[in-house]
Amino acid sequence: MIARQSRSARHGASRGELALFSAAGAFLFLGIWYVLPRAGLILPEFLPPPSTVARTFVNLTHDPFAGYTIQQHLLSSVIRFGMGFGLAVGIGVPLGLLMGWYRWLDRAVAPIFEGIRFIAPIAWVPFAVLWFGTGIGGPILIIFSGAFPACVINSYRGAQLTDKYLIEAAQTLGANQWHIITEVLVPSAIPSIVAGMRISAGVGWQSLIGAELIVVSSGIGYLMVQGQSNLATDKVMAGMLAIGFVGVAIDVGLRALEKRIGRAT
Repeated sequence: MIARQSRSARHGASRGELALFSAAGAFLFLGIWYVLPRAGLILPEFLPPPSTVARTFVNLTHDPFAGYTIQQHLLSSVIRFGMGFGLAVGIGVPLGLLMGWYRWLDRAVAPIFEGIRFIAPIAWVPFAVLWFGTGIGGPILIIFSGAFPACVINSYRGAQLTDKYLIEAAQTLGANQWHIITEVLVPSAIPSIVAGMRISAGVGWQSLIGAELIVVSSGIGYLMVQGQSNLATDKVMAGMLAIGFVGVAIDVGLRALEKRIGRAT
């Protein structure tokens, strides 16, 4: 009994209570959203009620808007995101690991990287337009610029936190630098790498939507721009819901991967 009470006090609330709080928060949010336009406090043209947005979302799945259905717009967005995010991971993770292993590389790259990583992804939009127009290269550049820093930083930290005794043991057994990097450094840094990918994916997805507001002719951001141009606020909010759903799905997938790797290690 005492043990159960201490665990309850330590965690603060049971799972059932936490689920209840989550449901209450969601209902409160939806209730406020429903009441504001219905009570005339905000015009429905500027904030349509949840039922209108849900109906519009369903309609967009079979009625094209801005040239495509909402699934087709989302597919375009996800493809762009996958390419930009994959490029950021493919370059950022090895670079971060090597910077953590080779001090000379860290000294050579760090000044440039520290300057670039503080530039907001949206600041690259003018270059994306000049270099790529409305082609796929522009959004990929913007996604890459948003996702790249987290991949480098977390991979670097993972390499730095590798147990020195493991490295010394591998050196004692005659392992060369390549074997130490691939068989000691990388496995040790994987939890940090995956955590960085999760952060990177969130920033990259947000960066994509910013890019699609300006430099593309399809995608969920483009749908929102066209909805705003036509004063169709319900379509804009339906696009926002789609962005949120996909963002949560990406984060849930990476969180599951992170937990699985954590249990394995």
